[in-house]
Amino acid sequence: MNVQPSARARILSTARELFHSRSYVDVGITEICRRAQIHKGSFYHFFPSKRDLALAVIDDMAAEWARGFVGEAFDPALPPLERLDYMVDAVYYWQKAAKDLEGHMPGCLFGNLALELSTRDDVLRAKLTAVFQRANTRFRDTLDEAVETGSLAPVDTGETAAAMLAFLEGVILLAKTQNDPEVVRTLGPAIRTIRIDHHHGS
Repeated sequence: MNVQPSARARILSTARELFHSRSYVDVGITEICRRAQIHKGSFYHFFPSKRDLALAVIDDMAAEWARGFVGEAFDPALPPLERLDYMVDAVYYWQKAAKDLEGHMPGCLFGNLALELSTRDDVLRAKLTAVFQRANTRFRDTLDEAVETGSLAPVDTGETAAAMLAFLEGVILLAKTQNDPEVVRTLGPAIRTIRIDHHHGS
């Protein structure tokens, strides 16, 4: 039996695709409704505003990533430092697949939205901050384990995790600017070399 996706699911997937391939500001509710084959009344039944839709898109994609390639990359069965390599590989293959399909590299939806909205909407900025904090925790837990098992010399795992996440987002941004996923493959492995030592004194 062919079960049609629910109206809410269609709105979410359509909005996510449009926000990612274009931008939040550039995409209107009318276009989302037309593409999702939804009446505007139905849209407002599920989402009181475009901001509410964006919040739901961020949650939806973050949950999908947590179950998908991020979950696979940070598999506890992998040695800690290999998880970093897996994460870089996963980003590369995902961006490459998107470029092969669409002709352009979409970059990171969360990074794109952060660049676009951080000065415009504090509610969305807070939501994106929470997504980055969860990613940061994955990196920090991995580094804590690497230090505990002796595969990494002691470092400030909190700040090193933040620097690794910033590096990865920056590499994705450069690759998007050049429309070349190979930038991720070339620069990404340097994530392993990032170290921030514990600060001494005040």
